[in-house]
This record gives sequence, C-alpha cells and structure tokens, in this order.
Amino acid sequence: MDHSAYITINLFRDLSCDDECACDTLDGVSATTDLQVRNRLREDDVEAVVALHRLVYQPEFGMNDVFIERVEEGILTARAAGWPERAGAVRLVDSGERMTGCVALTDEGHGVGRIRWVVLSPELRGAGLGRRLIEELVEHSRAAGWHKLQLETFSALSAAARIYRDVGFRVISERRRDDWGPPIVYQHYEMALR
Repeated sequence: MDHSAYITINLFRDLSCDDECACDTLDGVSATTDLQVRNRLREDDVEAVVALHRLVYQPEFGMNDVFIERVEEGILTARAAGWPERAGAVRLVDSGERMTGCVALTDEGHGVGRIRWVVLSPELRGAGLGRRLIEELVEHSRAAGWHKLQLETFSALSAAARIYRDVGFRVISERRRDDWGPPIVYQHYEMALR
C-alpha cells in the first residue's frame, strides 16, 4: 500500500466540533472511527463517486437519473483529460470499505480551477470535514498558481454554501432549472485567488 496517498483522520480527535454531544457519535460513526482521506483515484472510484451521488442526492434532494448521468459524464471527461494526475486534485473519504465522501478540483485552463463533485454521507456532516477538504483544495489551487476558482451548486445545499462563502466564494449568477428533478436554483460561484 502506498501510504503517501492516505491521510488517516480520527473524525473526533482531528476535527473541531461545536456541539460536544454531537462529538460522541454522528449517526453510526463512532468516536473511534478512523476515516481514510485519499488523494489518489483507484480503478473503481469513478463508479463509487457516482454511486455516492446517487445515494445522497436522490433521496435527499430528489435529483433524477439525468443528474447522476451528468456527474458520471463530467468525471469521465475529466479522467480522459488526465485528471487528477495531470492537474487538479481529489480527496476521497473512506470509512471502512465504503466511500463516504468526495471533493474534487479540475483544471479548467488559463489559471482557472473548478471545485466539483462535492458529496459527504450524512453521518459525516457537521464535524468540519467538508470545510477542511474544501480549504485543502483552495490551498492546492493557490500553490498551483491559479488565479480563480469556480464551482456550481444549487441553493438547497445551504450548509455547503456557508462553507463556500466562508472560504471566499461569491455567487456570480443564478438560474432556475428543472431538468435534474424538482425545480432548483442553480448557482455559479467564483473566488479570486490573487
């Protein structure tokens, strides 16, 4: 095993938690659960990231199969362009044998990066892990010398939006769309890195 591709995180030791009671357990993740955060893709990870989007976004937000297909198409297009080995980054969270989170960064060219495929299983939310992973990718972008970051999301993801705004993203545009299931307010965020 290549240990340089892993960062072991004890969810409750390494991450801050605002509510002491919530730090004892998070819906089935015990205080002794070690999460592995990987920065390299394995052969079956594309399917696992797509499956995690289906597992989270369909029941929680009613997103349809078209949404899931767009996620898969985006990942496959990025892989064909050499992501993340050529440029960009990925953080994949494993809890035991199961992928429970993903945050990715792609190189859009001309000094622009894009944060994509942000998803955490419900039991991992609220302990600061998502914020930590987003912050790592923002720092990766700065170290790469990029001048701007983008991301696209929808307004119902209010906890994620707080993280994005806290690290420096701003909403640039919004539009309604209903091709992914129930009507949503689709948002485009940007952040200047210099």
